[in-house]
Amino acid sequence: MRSGLGSGKRSTAGRPCAVITEFGYVERFVHRTGHGMGVTTHEPPYLIEGEEQPLVSGTCLSVEPGIYLPGRFDVRIEDIVTLTESGGRRPYTTARELAVIE
Repeated sequence: MRSGLGSGKRSTAGRPCAVITEFGYVERFVHRTGHGMGVTTHEPPYLIEGEEQPLVSGTCLSVEPGIYLPGRFDVRIEDIVTLTESGGRRPYTTARELAVIE
C-alpha cells in the first residue's frame, strides 16, 4: 500500500489478506480491510473495493482485516500506518508475533 493509488489500482484492498485465505476463512471475511483516521476514527478513504478517494502521502489508516465466527467470536488485528510515497510506515515498533496466553 502506498500513496497515489486510486480505487481501480487497489481493488485488492477489499479482499482478505493471505493468512485469512491460507487458513480457510475467506467466507468469514465480511468487512472492509480498513479506513482512514484523522478528524474522526472512521473516515474515508476506506480500504474496500470500489472506494473512489485516492490514497495520498501523509494519510493515516487503520488496517484491520478480520474474520467473524457467528456465535463464537470476531477477530481483528489492527495496524495504524501512515502512507508515504514508498509504502506504509508503522509509527510504533510493537511485536507482531502471536502471543499465547495460558
